[in-house]
Amino acid sequence: MLDPNRYDPQHFDAETRRLLRATIDWFESRGKRRLVEDYHEKVFYFDFLEFVASERLFATFLTPARDAGTNQDKRWDTARIAALSEILGFYGLNYWYPWQVTVLGLGPVWQSDNTAARERAAAALDEGGVAAFGLSEKEHGADIYSTDMVLTPDGEGGYTATGSKYYIGNGNCATTVSVFGRIDGVDGADAYVFFAADARHPNYHLVKNVVPSQMYVAEFALREYPVHADDILHTGEQAFSAALNTVNIGKFNLCFGGVGLATHALYEAITHAHNRILYGSPVTTFPHVRRQFVDAYARLIGMRLFSDRAVDYFRAANPEDRRYLLYNPITKMKVTTEAEKVLWLLGEIVAAKGFEADNYLPIAKMDVNGLPKLEGTVAVNLALILKFMPAYLFDPRELAPVPTLTEAADDEFLFRQGPARGLSKVRFHNWREAYADHAHLPNVAVFTEQAEAFADLLTTATPDAAQQGDMDFTLALGELFTLVVYGHLILEQARLTDIDDDLLGAIFDVLVRDFSEHAVQLHGKRGSTEAQQSWALSVIRKPVTDNDSFERVWRRVAALSGGYEMKA
Repeated sequence: MLDPNRYDPQHFDAETRRLLRATIDWFESRGKRRLVEDYHEKVFYFDFLEFVASERLFATFLTPARDAGTNQDKRWDTARIAALSEILGFYGLNYWYPWQVTVLGLGPVWQSDNTAARERAAAALDEGGVAAFGLSEKEHGADIYSTDMVLTPDGEGGYTATGSKYYIGNGNCATTVSVFGRIDGVDGADAYVFFAADARHPNYHLVKNVVPSQMYVAEFALREYPVHADDILHTGEQAFSAALNTVNIGKFNLCFGGVGLATHALYEAITHAHNRILYGSPVTTFPHVRRQFVDAYARLIGMRLFSDRAVDYFRAANPEDRRYLLYNPITKMKVTTEAEKVLWLLGEIVAAKGFEADNYLPIAKMDVNGLPKLEGTVAVNLALILKFMPAYLFDPRELAPVPTLTEAADDEFLFRQGPARGLSKVRFHNWREAYADHAHLPNVAVFTEQAEAFADLLTTATPDAAQQGDMDFTLALGELFTLVVYGHLILEQARLTDIDDDLLGAIFDVLVRDFSEHAVQLHGKRGSTEAQQSWALSVIRKPVTDNDSFERVWRRVAALSGGYEMKA
């Protein structure tokens, strides 16, 4: 778990460690009182952006090596991007958010071969600027097929852009705004275009902040905004792919934002509960409270293990190995919903304390619900995950093992992912091997039975055409499949990091129960057949109980009491 008091990630280079440490120190020097007051008063984070500018934080972390000039500290390094995402999430999603939307706003630029636009974006970052991703619209959301941002030829080789965008983070202050639109008079995909704009331009009109929050999520309008050749980032199908590939890059940060948020909340909750005396005893003597804390801790560590392992597959990606395209939507939908569950458990424990204005917990409880909705809903990501299910479960291949990848390197492949298609051709290594390696753990063995039974369901009670067209039904299948992949990468990371058996057993205790819960959901679907209902009841399992192991994990959680408290 992230501990700001002792944070010093030795696997990073000196400048990366300095910047991560400086970020922690900036928040700690401001203190908790200022953090929560600014949140409740909805004070825009100009001071944070000034810190970012003074340290060239975003410029160092978000400029690819290709655009770094002679600065060898600049690169797009997913490992350290994840680390900063966690730290910013730890102190609040209001500070994580301008970082996140800057990542998104830069995606179309770094995928472009427009040298002038790239140079402007790199220079803007150096000057402390942030970016925005102008994709969604008020009437169409992120339905990029229906954009009303229209570019009209100006007769001189350029265009004027007119239209509006909605729900655009950093839209009030971004010096690089990647805007998606269409060219008037052109049919089909050839009409798509991505171009670069600047919020300071007089033809860029800021309408309002659409959320009642400290962050600024803009509605803006362009009115005959001039677009020249050196502003065009992508056209046609490339613009469409740039939009989807940018989301692939950006949504990965959601998981680490959730890990950071939940970690801070857990510190505050255990310190409060372990020192709270009710009826002559600490609150944590109650069995249900201990169980809730162990569940929350197990879920949090599971989130961390899966996300850390997914970093490796992101960094190892190449045209022949695109396994990250499955793991990425799982980090987005599964890890963020796990963060919601952690905050729900902690809220149940601390009760009224979770509503008090002076605490971090109410901030975390309020904001965590936003994570699963950003960069595609849970349903959208589950539908994407299902595209990989046949190849993952039934067609494993011999693929080179992916090691832990934390070295300083530029992950340039992310900006040349290519067309957003061909997902059914992605192949995976054998998921059963990781489960077999941990078969000695009782709850891993139970979960493995459930996973094998799921594979059997798809061959013996295969969903028919009507069920496959019923998204309510297929989403229930998606939840079950996601658990198999989630457990797989948790086990891989556990092997790489020597996670002890007690903690791994607690994580799979949770996963066994979750699988049973989703099986019940499948049973209750209107379209489920008798064979599928029978299957669902047959896979409900109780985790193997080990009281001694539970107590050892509980003592671990209890030891966190007083371990970290943000400076006043």
